[in-house]
Amino acid sequence: MPAGLIALALGGFGIGLTEFVIMGLLPEVAADFNVSEASAGWFISGYALSVTVGALLVTAAVTRLPRKPVLMGLLLLFIVGNLLSAIADSYPAMLLGRIIAALCHGAFFGIGSVVAASLVPAHKKAGAIAIMFTGLTAANVLGVPFGTLLGQSHGWRSTFWAITAIGVVALLGIAFLVPRSSAEPSKGLRSELGAFTSGQVWLSILVTILGYGGMFGAFTYIAFTLTEVSGFDSSAVPWLLAIFGAGLFVGNVIGGKAADKALDRTLTTALLALVAVLVFFGLTAANPVATVFSLALMGGIGFAAVPGMQMRVMHFAASAPTLASGANIGAFNLGNALGAWLGGVTITLGLGYTSPIWAGAAITVVGLLVMLAAAAAARRAGTVAGEPTADVEREPQAAGVA
Repeated sequence: MPAGLIALALGGFGIGLTEFVIMGLLPEVAADFNVSEASAGWFISGYALSVTVGALLVTAAVTRLPRKPVLMGLLLLFIVGNLLSAIADSYPAMLLGRIIAALCHGAFFGIGSVVAASLVPAHKKAGAIAIMFTGLTAANVLGVPFGTLLGQSHGWRSTFWAITAIGVVALLGIAFLVPRSSAEPSKGLRSELGAFTSGQVWLSILVTILGYGGMFGAFTYIAFTLTEVSGFDSSAVPWLLAIFGAGLFVGNVIGGKAADKALDRTLTTALLALVAVLVFFGLTAANPVATVFSLALMGGIGFAAVPGMQMRVMHFAASAPTLASGANIGAFNLGNALGAWLGGVTITLGLGYTSPIWAGAAITVVGLLVMLAAAAAARRAGTVAGEPTADVEREPQAAGVA
């Protein structure tokens, strides 16, 4: 395994930790700044909106720059944002820190996906992307519980100091472990925008929005489902979420390997299996044992599609993949917002705490139909995703020295 992939995964771990750990520390942060829960919620929603904006605008702004220095610059932005959060003395200062840190999120994963794919041979590209995303899944499994515990024990600021330190280590890792050969810039913004003339790029992004949105539509309100429907005590929720996180980790690795062998088939199978799991979960949510089983499968199958979703966009934008890759990272966050919104609507309508699961299943069905249509169109055109193509395949193959 190229050492540069480890550095990329560490950066992903820090960014994932920044995104998710605030959820466990929100009461402490709200109390410290003397703001309502709704106002504190902007530390989460403001971050998500900034990710979506940064995925497009920041990536577009750096398309002509070498990728390795760009990744280092993005991690500097990440460090500054988290440092501001750690020392923030007011609500606006904390929100500013969150927004600054989020600006690097989409561009880092978008450009990092292209760099990760360039470090390995053609038949291992989706697996390389999965390794980078392993940092994100590890942040859910290990980082969030321990980060929350650290913040509760030593004050929430200690968690952001720790995240800042992780950012420094990741920056050094990128500097010394990612080879210069992976740092070639793209062909420019006009070329990058030209990738969006491909209907398959848009279909792939739509699959990402719907497939990821389906999983997170079910997951966003999962704490209510676990306590109000499944009958678990609230103290058990963090450990149940760890089971979900473990599923994410395993699914990410398996999904990356499967996508390298048959990309469209992997995505179609994963989306179909996710629909089945969500239906099963909706029907058996009152059973605690079945709920634990469903949580693990929902995380594993849901995230098994993620490396493939990212690789498919890069495949069909192969001559200029950087901006399309970043846009797809924004699509993940848009899907998250879509699923959360629709799940909230179903609860507001009085349909109960299992209704977000059914809403997630419905969104995923639409995503599956789009995927089937996209795969069929690709077969007719003779451009089935997963076959070697264009510039992404001609990137340097092996790690050199930084």
